Amino acid sequence: MSLPAPGDLPAAGHHDETGAPDPAGPGYGSEPGIPGGPGSPGPDVTAGAPAPVVLDRREGPYGEVVLRRRTEPDGTAVYEIIANGTFLMDTSDGRSERLLIDAARRELGEGVVGASVLIGGLGAGFSLAHAAADACWARIAVVEREQAVIDWHREGPLASVSGAALADPRTVLLHAGLVEYLETSPDTYDALCLDIDNGPGWTVTEENAGLYAPAGLAACAARLNPGGVLAVWSARPSADFEESLRNAGFHGVRTEEIPVARGVPDVVHLAVRPA
Repeated sequence: MSLPAPGDLPAAGHHDETGAPDPAGPGYGSEPGIPGGPGSPGPDVTAGAPAPVVLDRREGPYGEVVLRRRTEPDGTAVYEIIANGTFLMDTSDGRSERLLIDAARRELGEGVVGASVLIGGLGAGFSLAHAAADACWARIAVVEREQAVIDWHREGPLASVSGAALADPRTVLLHAGLVEYLETSPDTYDALCLDIDNGPGWTVTEENAGLYAPAGLAACAARLNPGGVLAVWSARPSADFEESLRNAGFHGVRTEEIPVARGVPDVVHLAVRPA
């Protein structure tokens, strides 16, 4: 199969701040030339704008990951991450990723200091950068399973987002699968901020589904200190996931909406481990 033409749109998936993707809506499909899963079109590309450029393409243990650059009409470079043909996220805004951290911090309460946070998924780096900008976090761990994504942040163009945060002595970057880490690590945290899928019912890979199953939620609870907060990003609300959180023993289960320009709001599912 030929490689995608530089102007092909990525498949939709994660947040580009233009609205949650509709897997049944117009444009459903994967990026032309890249075998992959479902999605509607990714970020809007202005007619006549320069074609996106593939900067790196790698095969890893979980499939293919691609880093692309597109240029906005004002000349701004925007970087896109695509996995197995599904658009995950880009650097156009980062609002959802920042609000994921803010939601967990608010749930911990006013005046919190010396707290620890585990960020599940390095992604575009906005969650990490936002956490590092807040002195309340004394320890910041980031779990990322894709070596390519780590390299793009350490040595590539995404360092513009995360470079300072990765150099922060409070930050530890762990190359590991999130589910495996949660199940095997002895470390505990005051907050888990997880953002590795398009939601509990729309995972990037089949392996990720275990995170939202009873065993995965039990592993999340085990990594939280008493009174700790679990925050999970999703492209849409899920009453079933809220029920799963309650069945797993979490208290204070609720969903915060993140308004977007079009489509249903993004959300953050919040739950607290009993003290």
